Amino acid sequence: MATNYVRFEKNKKIDWAKSENGKFFPLSVGDLNTREFLEYVKSKPNNPKSPTDSVDEITLLSPITAPCQIICQGANYKQHLIESGLNPDEKNYNLFFTKSDASLSSPIGEVIRPNHVRLLDYEIELGLVFGKPITKPLEINSFKLSEYVSALFMVNDISARDIQLPQMQWYKGKSYRSFLPAGPVLAVLDEGDDSLLENLELTLLVNDRVRQHDTIAGLVYKPEETIQELSQFCNINPGDVLLTGTPSGCALRAPGKLVQKIASLLSEKKKWDLFVKGQLKRTEYLQPGDTIRSSIRTADRRIDLGDQELKVVQEK
Repeated sequence: MATNYVRFEKNKKIDWAKSENGKFFPLSVGDLNTREFLEYVKSKPNNPKSPTDSVDEITLLSPITAPCQIICQGANYKQHLIESGLNPDEKNYNLFFTKSDASLSSPIGEVIRPNHVRLLDYEIELGLVFGKPITKPLEINSFKLSEYVSALFMVNDISARDIQLPQMQWYKGKSYRSFLPAGPVLAVLDEGDDSLLENLELTLLVNDRVRQHDTIAGLVYKPEETIQELSQFCNINPGDVLLTGTPSGCALRAPGKLVQKIASLLSEKKKWDLFVKGQLKRTEYLQPGDTIRSSIRTADRRIDLGDQELKVVQEK
């Protein structure tokens, strides 16, 4: 069974704690980065006994620390492909992009909407933390997931759609500060835990209404297949992370095929002006004052990545 840890701040000092049944057992290891903490866990430290801190006494931080490489997969759930106007059976490539580690932020806190952004979107995702370097191509079926992935965590891949798509700037549109709330839990995997991944349920609510819900079984490209492909063109270091894509239910909706056909006859500027105008009619995009709550867990809670609680605020 996975062991849960949190990274927190108390009295202006940062530490890690073991999390059990809603209680936190500080480890007194100091401000270790994610890679250093995973190495510490491998040393099989003694279980902390006391004292315990409640969530009211500490400030939870992202268990993923900068600097690190943040690799993301796009359109990787079957239902998400369908709502994007794509046929899952026709997808023949794994879509990769990256986010800036400046976007990492607390799992309990605020998402800041930049003043020039109008189409702010949400995406709950499962994150994998690498615990072993990859410096050469891996062969298919030559390794187990647990050889390279040491831990799991939850993220919200916040996106400024009116930057990402009309300007074709995925990196910028997905990397503003506070655009990657991570945690609260770093779930360090135990032997056999990787077999539970497909049972993980992802749920995201905006203002207490469910917007996204699916299981990892809905992934198009599974983690092992993705890691093998990444190894063909990318070096990985311990502490780097892979975000595995988001389920259906985002605010973004692709225009219908007829609209897309007509838009193809227009200039780029006119086409994207119409796109933004059409998306602004959708009430699902995040507004200041909205609350976002999300969770990822198995039904039996053998793996439980905790709960995120975020409030959308306008940039000052």
